[in-house]
Amino acid sequence: MIQLFQTQKTQLQEVKNLADGVWINIVDPSYEERSWIEENSPLVAEYLSDSLDLDELSRVEKEDDYLLVVIRLPHFRGVEHDSPFTTIPLLIILTEQNIYTICKEENVILQEFIRERIKGFSTAKKNKFLLQLMFKTAGKYLLHLRNINKIVERLEDELESSLRNREIFELLKYEKALIYYMTALQANGAMMERLRRLHIFSAFEEDEDLLEEVMIENQQAIQMTNITTRVLGQMMEAYSSVINNNMNNVMKTLTFVTICLAIPTLFASLYGMNVPLPYAQTTAAFWVLVSVSVVLVSVVFFLFKRMRWF
Repeated sequence: MIQLFQTQKTQLQEVKNLADGVWINIVDPSYEERSWIEENSPLVAEYLSDSLDLDELSRVEKEDDYLLVVIRLPHFRGVEHDSPFTTIPLLIILTEQNIYTICKEENVILQEFIRERIKGFSTAKKNKFLLQLMFKTAGKYLLHLRNINKIVERLEDELESSLRNREIFELLKYEKALIYYMTALQANGAMMERLRRLHIFSAFEEDEDLLEEVMIENQQAIQMTNITTRVLGQMMEAYSSVINNNMNNVMKTLTFVTICLAIPTLFASLYGMNVPLPYAQTTAAFWVLVSVSVVLVSVVFFLFKRMRWF
C-alpha cells in the first residue's frame, strides 16, 4: 500500500501526484508498487529491503541530500499470539523535497498522524515530523507497558489459589514482550543520541527541546521496562513457591484422608477373613468395630490437628 499525503491549509489531504512537501507512506508494497518506487524514488528503492526486514535495528544515516532513520515501534499483535507485544522497524527518509515512511505492517502511530490527532503536524516540517514521530513512539511504549503492568497485576491475583500452568505460560508471554521492548528502547536511545550529536535540529531551539523531551520519555520507558521485568521475575519465583505450597497442602490433605480410611479398612479386612474370629457371632460385633474405628479416627484427627498438619 502506498499513500501520499500533503498538508494543505493546515489540513492533511491525501493526494494522487508526487510533489514537493508530500509525505509518502509505504506499507508492505506489492510488486507493482515496488516498480513505482523504483521509478519515482531510486533512493528509497535502495533501502526497501532493509525497511521490510523485521529484525532491522534502529540506526541513523546522514548524507548531504537525505537523512535516514530506522526506529523500532511498539506493536500489539493480539493476546492469542505467543508474544502479544512486539516491535517492528519503521524506516524514515527525509529528503529535501519529501518524507518517506516504510513499514512492513500498519501501525497505530502513523495512523494517528493520518487521522490528524497530532497537534502541529505538517508535511512541510520534515524535522519536526521526525521528532513528533519519535515522541509518539516513546509515549506508545509507556502506554503498552502500563497495559502489561495491569495484566501482570491481574495474573498476580490468580496466583494464590492456582494449581494450573496457564498463569505461568501467560507470564512467560509478557516476559518475552518485555525483552523485545528493552532491546528496542535501548537501540532507539542510541539512535536518538546520535541524532543529537549530528546537530540536525540545532537550527530551532524548539526542535532541540523536543528532542530532549523525546530522549527523556525514552529513558523513562527503559526504566519502566526494567522495573516491570524485575517485578515479573519475582512473580515467577513467587508463582513457583505458591504452586509448591498448594501442592503440599493437597498432599497433606490426601495423606490425612488416606490414614483415616485405612483404620476402618484394617478392621474390615481382619473380620472379613474366612476363619473363626473372637466375638464373630456376637450381634453387637459390627457396632463395636464401627465405634472403635470412629474413636481411632478421632484420635488421629486430634493428633494431626495438634501437629498443625492442616
